[in-house]
Amino acid sequence: MKSADELIHIARETLTTEADSIRNLVSFIDSDFVKSVQTIFFSKGRVVVTGIGKSAIIANKIVATLNSTGTPASFMHAADAVHGDLGTIQTDDVVICISKSGNSPEIKVLVPLLKNSGNKLIALVCNTDSFLAKQADFVLNATVEKEACPNNLAPTSSTTAQMALGDALAVCLLKCRDFTSNDFARFHPGGALGKQLYLTVADIYKHNASPKVNSADNIKTVIIEISSKRLGATAVLDNEKLVGIITDGDLRRMMEREENMSILKAGDIMNKNPKTIAATAMAVNALKILRDNNISQLVVTENKTFAGFIHLHDLLREGLI
Repeated sequence: MKSADELIHIARETLTTEADSIRNLVSFIDSDFVKSVQTIFFSKGRVVVTGIGKSAIIANKIVATLNSTGTPASFMHAADAVHGDLGTIQTDDVVICISKSGNSPEIKVLVPLLKNSGNKLIALVCNTDSFLAKQADFVLNATVEKEACPNNLAPTSSTTAQMALGDALAVCLLKCRDFTSNDFARFHPGGALGKQLYLTVADIYKHNASPKVNSADNIKTVIIEISSKRLGATAVLDNEKLVGIITDGDLRRMMEREENMSILKAGDIMNKNPKTIAATAMAVNALKILRDNNISQLVVTENKTFAGFIHLHDLLREGLI
């Protein structure tokens, strides 16, 4: 077993090697890359991404990224293509073939079939002198100096480079399509990512109680309201206008300093500058306010009048934290 220092050195060396491999790709972005983006953008079909081995795994990831950013894509395993899956490719589809060597037997069988069908072929390859590169319409150069594997065998730097080039392609297409955060939310309705983009305060606070007292109410009324509504706070109103907030923390501090609480009113102990958020605001903005101010609840307003509360626990339940 390696020592802790040796393991740290190996990990850092691996990351440095892979980072250098990606950095070197910058000089390979050329007219073929531009033409690849343009061909996909103007295509009436999908992008079909294919590969074998580790490259097939990278192909799946690139397909997922393209689909989620507005470019329809599908995966076809290179080995399965000649056993029926080639039928998934339609006339207007653009094919991206990923391979480190560009000379594997499966690729040599597949490429002529793709050329015969007339589909545009983009090679994402680490060997620009390979069979695949020479047959492709456009070449995305993913050449790396060495793998991070100490034996220079296991695909490490090369697969990282392939994935990075796929991301660069997807982001260029995203920009060309003017793909917005609203579009992203439409494709990601589930999970925390989607909720950050579409979930509003109004979607949440209406499920909560709306604790409120008048500024002239006594402390017993305040305590009962906070306790019964279980949000740890109550709004304080004066003629239906929001004038403050009282939290359970305010009550504790009052009990520590006051000897005769019976004479106090809600208006005497309230915080006159409550943090508020509009019902139309995004829920993720509510989370930021709560975090920035180290508080647990926000007063929600609609048309500048008190509407209710949103609590940190609500955002936790929605998976935004």
